Amino acid sequence: MSSDGVHWHQRLHPHLLDADAGDLERALWVVVALSLVGDVATTFAGLHLGLAESNPVARGAIDGYGVLGMLVLKALAVGVGLACRLLLDRPYRPIVPAALAVPWLAAVFINLYMISLTF
Repeated sequence: MSSDGVHWHQRLHPHLLDADAGDLERALWVVVALSLVGDVATTFAGLHLGLAESNPVARGAIDGYGVLGMLVLKALAVGVGLACRLLLDRPYRPIVPAALAVPWLAAVFINLYMISLTF
C-alpha cells in the first residue's frame, strides 16, 4: 500500500490552516525560548560543578568563547530553523520549533539528572 501524499494533504490541510495552527506554532516558539534558556543554564551549572560537555561542537564553542559561544550556536540553530520554516507550507511550520525544542528539552532533563548525581 502506498500514497502519493495528496490525500493526506487534502485531509489535513484545511483543518490545520485555522488559527489553531498559528497558536500552536507560537506556543512552540515559547517552548523553544524556554528550553534554550534552560539548556544553557543547566549546561553551565553542570560545568561549574565539574561535569563535561558531551557535544564536541558545543564543547569547542564553550572552551573557545564561553557563554557567548554557546549562545551563537543556539542562534545559528534558530536561524536555520527560521530559514527552513519559510520553505514549508503553513500547516507544517510548527514542526520547526518542535524540532528545536524537543532535543533542547531532553538536554535540560539530562543536565538536571547529571547535576542531581553530583549532590
